[in-house]
Amino acid sequence: MTSTETRQGSDFAELSKLVKEAGLLKRRRVYYALKISLNLLAFAGGWVAFAHLGDSWWQLFLAAFFAMMFTQLSFIGHDAGHKQIFSSRKANDATGFVHGGLTGLSYGWWIGTHTRHHANPNHEDEDPDVNLAALIFTKAQGAERRGFLRWMAKYQAFLFFPLLLLEGLNLHVSSVTAIVQRGFKRRKLESALMLAHVAAYLTAVFVVLSPGVGFAFIAVHQCLWGVYMGCSFAPNHKGMPTLSAGHKLDFLRKQVLTSRNVRGGPIVDFALGGLNYQIEHHLFPSMARPNLKHAQVIVREFCAKHGIDYAQCGWAASYGYVLRHLHEVGAPLRAQATAGAR
Repeated sequence: MTSTETRQGSDFAELSKLVKEAGLLKRRRVYYALKISLNLLAFAGGWVAFAHLGDSWWQLFLAAFFAMMFTQLSFIGHDAGHKQIFSSRKANDATGFVHGGLTGLSYGWWIGTHTRHHANPNHEDEDPDVNLAALIFTKAQGAERRGFLRWMAKYQAFLFFPLLLLEGLNLHVSSVTAIVQRGFKRRKLESALMLAHVAAYLTAVFVVLSPGVGFAFIAVHQCLWGVYMGCSFAPNHKGMPTLSAGHKLDFLRKQVLTSRNVRGGPIVDFALGGLNYQIEHHLFPSMARPNLKHAQVIVREFCAKHGIDYAQCGWAASYGYVLRHLHEVGAPLRAQATAGAR
């Protein structure tokens, strides 16, 4: 190992020491107790209001409310998966399974894909988040597309937000697909949770609502949930540098250079569930959500001191970067189509 590699490898140890001395790796049990309690209270209150309102088109406003609540509950599942809430793995997993059941997602499936993402963010071969059928994130991926997927890749910047309307459905389908595979851990538990969710959800909808209103409620709820989930995760890495096999980045630089933070204060902190501090989250994934904003001050100053680019922008600007990147990587496909038409 060269002296430069040794120095870079020790940079994260130095940063970790600063963060630990600041007390930012401690659990925040009171915060999570309040957060989870308020979420569950609001969630239960929404269903009470749903039953009280009855068969009415006003239920579509509640569908939007439940889209927000499903995402907020998913954020808790995310934190549990990273062991941010409790010291015990069992307690975190129990919390994750419950929240997965409430939202109709497989907690085990999510852990598997998300762990791979954290290990190799924006890696064109190793990160499942940049290996999607519906979108391309590198020009090399675009060259491999054929047929309808190639057409989608050409115009993906325009299709991005409409596609998010289907993200909720995609999450459900991916969860079910994972659960039915042989060798899936805790298959019986996850199957029972998924079946209970579907049965309770559909029973509530079609006992209280007429078929027309019921289907409209499901469509609005699931589509808006997909948009909210997609808008919460997309700004974090899309449009940032993509890594390939053989890169020489150490852990600190790999995590910082491929991630983007989103400014905005308490409102954005709530809306994005702390994911707006993506750089700090990737460096310290087990750090409790409310500590991330405090860690940001330390991490940003450390990066400035060591000449490491630290990406941060406003919420609207982050989507601009995402759409610009999607448009740029699709440009060669559009150029080929234009040349072929001449």
